[in-house]
Amino acid sequence: MLSHFTDCYLLELQAQYSNFKGNLQQIAQKIGDVEQETEEHKLVLETLEPLQKDRKCFRMINGILVERTVADVVPALKTNFEGLKKVLDDLLKQYKTKQEEMEKWKKKNNIQVVQQ
Repeated sequence: MLSHFTDCYLLELQAQYSNFKGNLQQIAQKIGDVEQETEEHKLVLETLEPLQKDRKCFRMINGILVERTVADVVPALKTNFEGLKKVLDDLLKQYKTKQEEMEKWKKKNNIQVVQQ
């Protein structure tokens, strides 16, 4: 009888550990995606800013390529870039918080990971 409870407890701990790891992986994936998108915005801004403001450029909006001027596109790109940086900061904080939560849980339950 005691063995059954121990087995159930161990399975529950294993499930909780897997849940923590899965959450961390999801957040890490989102961080990678946002970092890539942020870098793309940065490159486009660096390319467009030295150009004449009335120069024609194209922008993809909801899958549709639209013609604009540099003066129209740069402010929107800057706004998006700043928003992406904030999202990235939030995700990094979320990752760190979740990681700290997992470490506390491991310490509380005396978990020692043999293989990560």
